[in-house]
Amino acid sequence: MTTKRMTILLADDHDVVLEGLRRILDRPEFEVVGAVRDGWALVESASRLRPELIVVDVSMPGLNGIEAARQIARLGSKATIIFLSMHAESSYAAEAITAGGAAYVLKEAAGRELLKAIEEARKGRIYFSPTIAERAKRALELRRHVGSGAADELTSRQHEVLQLLAEGKTPKEIAGMLNVSARTVEFHKYRIMEILGLKNIAELTTYAVRKGIVT
Repeated sequence: MTTKRMTILLADDHDVVLEGLRRILDRPEFEVVGAVRDGWALVESASRLRPELIVVDVSMPGLNGIEAARQIARLGSKATIIFLSMHAESSYAAEAITAGGAAYVLKEAAGRELLKAIEEARKGRIYFSPTIAERAKRALELRRHVGSGAADELTSRQHEVLQLLAEGKTPKEIAGMLNVSARTVEFHKYRIMEILGLKNIAELTTYAVRKGIVT
């Protein structure tokens, strides 16, 4: 009797990382059904391919992994999501799990820990890389009790605009990428700054870097 293989979708903007993940997951029980390089492609592929597991980098251009995970959840996907990240800050890990992740694995340890993270996730447990586990658990507990503040008030589209502005895109460029008017982008920009208490693009960019939205 043939055992059903777990279908997996990969998302990272570096080819060498994707190739490394393929090697780690080259096992009889897994089937990698796709690999994408940005958050928008991830949302589309997750909807189309309906994988059981998604392995996604937190930091990707255009739409980061955490916001992509939120959008995937809104589409009704039941996929287990495992985040990879170079960020060891506990606040990033807590936000990733709050967005629907089942695991947060540091990229430097992926070769050793990814299979363990998948095993734990399949048992319904949350997994953090051991080097940050205690801090991440405390940050997650705190976040669940007091929330994350003003950022929770941003809409999905505002999160997209925030990231693109922080990446240095102009409102006109963003309008073309999101298929909206430049005026709409300017409106979102104003509301983002108002909600987050930011005065200019420099402060917005600093905020995005601090929160791991861009690197």
